[in-house]
Amino acid sequence: MAEPRRLTRTQPACVPGAAQQAPELPDALYAGPMTSAHPEWQDPATVDHLLDDTETWAVVGLSGDPYRTAYSIAEELQRHGKRIVPIHPTAEGPVLGEKVYKSLAEAAAAVGHIDVVDVFRRSEAAGQFADEAVAIGAGGVWFQMGVIDEAAFERTTAAGVPMVMDTCPSKVWFYRAQQAQQA
Repeated sequence: MAEPRRLTRTQPACVPGAAQQAPELPDALYAGPMTSAHPEWQDPATVDHLLDDTETWAVVGLSGDPYRTAYSIAEELQRHGKRIVPIHPTAEGPVLGEKVYKSLAEAAAAVGHIDVVDVFRRSEAAGQFADEAVAIGAGGVWFQMGVIDEAAFERTTAAGVPMVMDTCPSKVWFYRAQQAQQA
């Protein structure tokens, strides 16, 4: 039986319409263009640390709807070896094989340390989750593309918790793959 054809992407999965499976290439340092005029939001060392040195990612806003960006990014996190912990106040679980928790505090009590809190919420609602991430002792916070709360960034980093804002892990992995192909 012939192997199924493997899809490759021409865009990161966080871009609507992008295929969901990336080519398997070795990781290289992030070399993609910043999505923000604020380089402190996407510090390369922080991006690399959160993507390369972490395992458990709580994904705030992840439901069982495969047409939502949070779902495709959570799938990609799993393909990159991350354990995902879905956080959604009304979602029924499991989602992507993982139990859904109603809050970060509930998730942390059940699964232990959360390395990164990845937030898929509107900017005006996102800051609360950065504060909750600090309160549960999360190792980092990641606000997705278009999710911007400068005050939350200041509070989170002032508390000693690394934070990335206004970009997407998929975008970073996509540019790493592009860089590896050019090498």
